[in-house]
Amino acid sequence: MGNIYWVYLVLALCFGLFVNTLGQEDSDSDTITAVYIVTLKQAPAAHYFEEELRRQSHHHGFNHGSTSGRLNRLHKPRNNSRTHQRSSSYISRVHDSLLRRALKGEKYLKLYSYHYLINGFAVLVTPEQADKISRRREVANVVLDFSVRTATTHTPEFLGLPKGAWSQEGGYQTAGEGIVIGFVDTGIDPTHPSFADDASEHSYPVPAHFSGICEVTWDFPSGSCNRKLVGARHFAASAITRGIFNSSQDYASPFDGDGHGTHTASVAAGNHGIPVVVAGHHFGNASGMAPRSHIAVYKALYKSFGGFAADVVAAIDQAAQDAVDIISLSITPNRRPPGIATFFNPIDMALLSAVKAGIFVVQAAGNTGPSPKSMSSFSPWIFTVGAASHDRVYANSIILGNNVTIPGVGLAPGTDADKMYTLISALHALCNDTTLANDMYVGECQDSSNFNQELIQGNLLICSYSIRFVLGLSTIKQALQTAKNLSAAGVVFYMDPFVIGFQLNPTPLKMPGIIIPSPDDSKILLQYYNSSLERDGLSRKIVRFGAVASISGGLKANYSISAPKIMYYSARGPDPEDSFLDDADIMKPNLVAPGNSIWAAWSSLGTDSVEFQGESFAMMSGTSMSAPHIAGFAALIKQKFPHFSPAAIASALSTTASLYDKNGGPIMAQRAYTNPDLNQSPATPFDMGSGFVNATSALDPGLILDSTYDDYMSFLCGINGSAPVVLNYTGENCWVYNSTIGGADLNLPSITIARLNQSKTVERSVTNIVGNETYKVGWSAPYGVSVKVTPTHFFIGMGEKQVLTIIFNATMNHTVASYGRIGLFGNQGHNLNIPISVIVKFSYNATNG
Repeated sequence: MGNIYWVYLVLALCFGLFVNTLGQEDSDSDTITAVYIVTLKQAPAAHYFEEELRRQSHHHGFNHGSTSGRLNRLHKPRNNSRTHQRSSSYISRVHDSLLRRALKGEKYLKLYSYHYLINGFAVLVTPEQADKISRRREVANVVLDFSVRTATTHTPEFLGLPKGAWSQEGGYQTAGEGIVIGFVDTGIDPTHPSFADDASEHSYPVPAHFSGICEVTWDFPSGSCNRKLVGARHFAASAITRGIFNSSQDYASPFDGDGHGTHTASVAAGNHGIPVVVAGHHFGNASGMAPRSHIAVYKALYKSFGGFAADVVAAIDQAAQDAVDIISLSITPNRRPPGIATFFNPIDMALLSAVKAGIFVVQAAGNTGPSPKSMSSFSPWIFTVGAASHDRVYANSIILGNNVTIPGVGLAPGTDADKMYTLISALHALCNDTTLANDMYVGECQDSSNFNQELIQGNLLICSYSIRFVLGLSTIKQALQTAKNLSAAGVVFYMDPFVIGFQLNPTPLKMPGIIIPSPDDSKILLQYYNSSLERDGLSRKIVRFGAVASISGGLKANYSISAPKIMYYSARGPDPEDSFLDDADIMKPNLVAPGNSIWAAWSSLGTDSVEFQGESFAMMSGTSMSAPHIAGFAALIKQKFPHFSPAAIASALSTTASLYDKNGGPIMAQRAYTNPDLNQSPATPFDMGSGFVNATSALDPGLILDSTYDDYMSFLCGINGSAPVVLNYTGENCWVYNSTIGGADLNLPSITIARLNQSKTVERSVTNIVGNETYKVGWSAPYGVSVKVTPTHFFIGMGEKQVLTIIFNATMNHTVASYGRIGLFGNQGHNLNIPISVIVKFSYNATNG
């Protein structure tokens, strides 16, 4: 979900490329082969380890019988690497034997054996061979592989970490220490100072529970890992079999040739106090949200093609086996999973097993907003994060000679104060032998040999910014080099009118300059420029350039804007339950976090953003940047509450989220690609989930709503017709679960009812993790619904539980979603927020007409 340089054309091109990679030609025949993910009926290793943990461990701390957390850090059989090696070797041989028996001498290529979270393998075969495999009695499920894609100096201060969450737990010097975050992304640049283990006098400990390794290759040499970067692997077998892996730019190693993975890892866990210097300008010091946590990298995405589910599942499986505490996924599928429910896909089901093993899983919501049902992260056991702004902006502007000021972007110095400079259009400064007929793109200033230096020297050069910049065919850097070669005083880019629906991030410029992102503002600039030209009456040649201007510069940050607000690109709910776009009784996103204009580390060879090539930091936007913020906060919670289940961590983050911006007003949500700040309204739970993350309050939530693996299984078994699919993915029979539940009945820190037929009663169970406290209960009802919550007040002792009963009654027929909230207000200062959404309401029995 990386940088938001989106134009509809680009999206269409990218989608076409992904679709064309789904089939490959067999070298020996015309038969089409493809990668299939095969799941076996026998349970994977993690399930057996979980049973062993149940027998050996005495439940203590918060979980109270939950089987989803790692309850006793002294008894963790899944960290015995030798046991894993023997187990994985045996399971791999079982997979090989099955393939030999099923295909009987036919050609095939096994890519991976999955053995920890799911028992299965990825294999390159023909559709006919896949059918043969599916008919084996040992086989539960065969799924065609699918493609996936990728979805900070000031945010710690904006989030209140230095005086809040960090200071409460000993300062940034220990924030997150001992917690391992696993990143499934584009890899990492191990040479970056954000990942050094000698950045402070306080040495990093060795995380004893982690059993991962560090791959060694020519571009990821021995010594790349350390006590900060504790593990690194890469997974590309599915991509290689398709013939699309380019080792010269994708790197067959954990090294990050893209930049995205380096960026996300440093947002969550980068070292504290690393200077951010870009284009020779200093923009402050960077820090991850949990700067002392450890990083483990599982590279499964690549610059040239994105990634594939088979590789991602292998990465997740390995991360869980290595015993990471948190998995951060800044990736989403390229299409909505087919089948009876979106939850049933190889990635989400592997993550369910990870959650069962006690691993907190966070995923980017996707950059497909702002339309409803644009969500790309589906399952209730996954913590889904949308993108919001923070209050830092870099404002640049150009002041014209007619006293009109035009806003723009550009991390650039300004021109000399109190001096105006002549404006010269590139189209009016061509050499005698250069014409538009020879080069229709000459106005983009990509070649200094096309221009008359005598005209441009000491003046401001005007260049056009077209779709070619978006596609990478022209670059800002090359235009700046042209301006430098011609001795220009600065450069001004105006937006081509054909570039619509385009949002431009601040771009580093090494000389005075500005980019005007608005086509309308660009027209104002050009009208002033053209009206100020003096031409010869007969020849119509220009005899004088009369337009003048100065550039204010965009290096100084402004912190006065209202924030946060939900970004236009952040994917929205309702959560689609299936490919028919039926709504699930699950609220997505879970919450929002900073995701716009985020400074963070950049790979020395990163190419994802051409304007930051060669830099050590980059400013990126997207839900990819939001998810690692939450991964870092989860590390802080896990450090303070080591026995919290994944659901408990999710609850702490959700119930304490903020509903208001920094000025006390409602959080706003952008509603359109074009002019997003002019098209906004108050955010709903389908825009922001529970609200904007409050890291400090999340470390002291008071009450927790917990859920277990068994709860999620009961939910999956409650989906109509799901029993065979559940058996296929988990190896478990739904009849084991005596009762099934709907999504609204899961003990989540939110309530969503997609279809309220007259009335419905749900319950929520809260557990007190602090001292004795008395709570009052208040609520606001969604439009068209009456709500009653009992009890309306209660006393709860430490470790005790309290069940809240919530009765919903439809008071009218209404098909538009409406929203409410339940608030729990403790007399010791703990306040909890539980958002409510009800979509379709029927005040009469819809089934009877």
